[in-house]
Amino acid sequence: MRPGPPARAGHLPAAGAAAVATALIVGLPAAAGDTGRLVAVAVVQVALAVAWAPATGLPARAGAPVLGLAAAAGADLLVLVPERPEVGSLLAVPGLGLLAAVLHQMLRRAPRHDVVGSLAGVLLLLCGVCALAVLLLLPAAGGAAAGTTALLVTGTALVAGPLVDRVLPRPPVAAGVPHGVPALVVAALAGAAVAALRHGGGPVAVLGASAAGLLLGAVAALTGLAAAYAVPGARAWAAPVVRAALPVAAAAPVALALVLQNAF
Repeated sequence: MRPGPPARAGHLPAAGAAAVATALIVGLPAAAGDTGRLVAVAVVQVALAVAWAPATGLPARAGAPVLGLAAAAGADLLVLVPERPEVGSLLAVPGLGLLAAVLHQMLRRAPRHDVVGSLAGVLLLLCGVCALAVLLLLPAAGGAAAGTTALLVTGTALVAGPLVDRVLPRPPVAAGVPHGVPALVVAALAGAAVAALRHGGGPVAVLGASAAGLLLGAVAALTGLAAAYAVPGARAWAAPVVRAALPVAAAAPVALALVLQNAF
């Protein structure tokens, strides 16, 4: 990874990519059921795998997408094939992926620059595409409505944060960085508002849903901030894709845990 402050101009593309990803993973299942859900998740996984190396500057230009796509296919199969899939089974994919990533580093042409950084970046990609497979479990965990709420909370936070940063990146989270504290706060509160508006229970239940939405929105916003640091100077098409897909991946296990607890 090459850390550094991303340009302020990248906020609008990041918000647009997050909106498209949210529309995809919410709209396709509503239109085509489980098949649409699988297609939507697969599209986001493929986009993350293809954009990862150009966005982060990894030297593994060819190996990272191949390993990422293989991990995505393996994770999806582990979720879809068993009659009673378990989240823990997904750990097998990055476990085997570690061996494949080490072999990939050994096969790189000499001189091998930034071996540790390249290996770490590939492993993070594998964890990201595996986490996206968790989205396939949301309907069975708590129903379609709860899963949709979790996805809308995540997407709203990822859209609201960059939009606020585009207008008001102050006070900044760090000196010279075009990301402000107000964006993080607004993103988390937007997630809470979506959860509250979609919950039809009493005041206590709405309060619980708001707290869950606040947590999920904060996770998405903070991961979105971290993703922005990972893609400075990236190609114009790749950076927004990673800034949208990686936070969705990080939020997916949290969303599943909240849905299992009937938080939404």
